[in-house]
Amino acid sequence: MENILGIGSRVKHPAFGEGVVVSVEVAGYRVCFMTYGIKIVGKEYSAWDVIERIAPEDKVSFTEAEKSLIKILKTWSDISEVVPLGDKWKNGLMILKPEDASLKPKEIPIDAFFHKIVMIRDRIRVMEQRINASQLSDEDKVNLQQYITRIYGSLTTFNILFKNKEDQFVGDKGE
Repeated sequence: MENILGIGSRVKHPAFGEGVVVSVEVAGYRVCFMTYGIKIVGKEYSAWDVIERIAPEDKVSFTEAEKSLIKILKTWSDISEVVPLGDKWKNGLMILKPEDASLKPKEIPIDAFFHKIVMIRDRIRVMEQRINASQLSDEDKVNLQQYITRIYGSLTTFNILFKNKEDQFVGDKGE
C-alpha cells in the first residue's frame, strides 16, 4: 500500500513532465500535467519520479468504482453514449448544393449527420485510450496524442451541433 499515491501527490513523468494527482480511480491516477493537461496513468506505472507522496485515502466509494467501470466499458467497447443534438437542429436538413446546376443537390437529415460525427468522436477516443494503454514508447504515445489533438481541432467546426458544451471537440488551444 505504500507505493499508492494519494490526491495531491506530485510526480514527474518522462514524457509529460511534472504533474499533480487530482483523483485516484480504481485502475489509475488522473494526473494534471503542467504542459499536457489531465492524463490518466495506470497505478502499475513505475517509470515516473515521485516528487512528493501524499498518503491515499483508504476507501473507494461505490460511486468511484461505478464511474471507473463505466469508463472502462466506454474505453474498450464500441458502445457510444447518447449525445444530444442542439435543439435548433432537430429535424433539420443539411443541403449540399454543387456549383454545377445540372447536378442534383444532396439532402442529409442533420440528425443522421450528427450521429456520424458523434461516432467519429467516440472512435477517436477509443483509439486514444488504446494508444495510451499500448506498449509504445512514451515518445511515440506523445507524438500520436498530438495528432489526435489536431484531429479534434479539425472537428471543432461541428461543435455548433452539440447541445452540451462538455460533449464538444477540443483541439490544441495554443495553435
